[in-house]
Amino acid sequence: MPAVSPDLRAELNGAEKDGPEHDAQILGQVTNLFLSNVDHLNESQIAAVDGVLAKLIGRVEAATAVHLGEALSTLDRAPRQTIRILAFHNDPLVAGPVLRKSSCLSDKDLLEIAKSRGQQHLLAISDRKALSEALTDALMRFGDVDVSNALARNAGAKFSECGYATLVGRAERDEGLAEKLGLRIDMPGNLLRELLGKVADVVLARFLTAPRPVVREKPRGPVAVTAGQNVARPKAIDYTKAQSEVVALNRAGKLNDSIVNRFAVRGEYTHVVAALALKADVKVEAIAPLLDADRMYGLIVACKAARVTWSTTTMIVRNRPGCPPATQRELDQCGAIYESLLLSVAQWTVRFGSDRILAKKNERAANAPV
Repeated sequence: MPAVSPDLRAELNGAEKDGPEHDAQILGQVTNLFLSNVDHLNESQIAAVDGVLAKLIGRVEAATAVHLGEALSTLDRAPRQTIRILAFHNDPLVAGPVLRKSSCLSDKDLLEIAKSRGQQHLLAISDRKALSEALTDALMRFGDVDVSNALARNAGAKFSECGYATLVGRAERDEGLAEKLGLRIDMPGNLLRELLGKVADVVLARFLTAPRPVVREKPRGPVAVTAGQNVARPKAIDYTKAQSEVVALNRAGKLNDSIVNRFAVRGEYTHVVAALALKADVKVEAIAPLLDADRMYGLIVACKAARVTWSTTTMIVRNRPGCPPATQRELDQCGAIYESLLLSVAQWTVRFGSDRILAKKNERAANAPV
């Protein structure tokens, strides 16, 4: 079927005489026609629609253009000229939908917009599902603090070493940015170490004890098909026996690093939890959640607070039940945390995290249906 009927073309040619309301009506008809048939249109038909829409955008109200952008922003076969006109529009409300979502915009387009438009345009670009290093560098160069924070929380944004260094420098004066950076899974270990030295202890404690994304490597071979899956552990685990044995070992002066290491190697994680809790002077209910895959940083802090060596700490991390294998990047990050934390800060942080974990547990219990 033709993309644009002759009657509609005739209306378009006379539209300038009728004003924005009539233009909006035609734009709506062409848009609906396009959306209903996009999977069946050839390139010349899409180009015909593109010519019509591109001509109308400048003649309709901003609200109408916003709706057009929202309708086209998720289409891989959207009319390219129309998308570019929307993206370069001076009104960020019009440009926003396609800047955030459209796959029809090239990095060259986005770089040009980053250099020539306002902060709201840059914020919209910062929310894209994926951003190259060149784009993040440009956005940080021309963007304000809100843009930096949007980039830091965007898991799909890639940063150059220079880009990360810039964010770390800004995080010294921005607690929210520091917390977002601390939770990124691609943060280089050396820059994480630098970040740890710049932020206040309470900020440090918040992101070290918070859940963070989990890195899952692609499985290798048939045996590894389930290796990246997080197998749920039993919700209720009785630590009574493990606690009694650990207390007895401690009284006999035998609760040393090699014993904790042996617990980890054997997969005796009720004993690992009991030992860390005793040595860090917190409850087992505060240590147990740290074995979850998304609490790796908190586990490192607990190990440091319990005076466990780095060698034993890595053994505990590598053998966590039901967790995907730690990547080298994660181990580098964990090493940076372990080396950077003073014992006193680690002990304060694990108690800070303990209070938060237990408070949430009590809140859930209070809100549970009777």
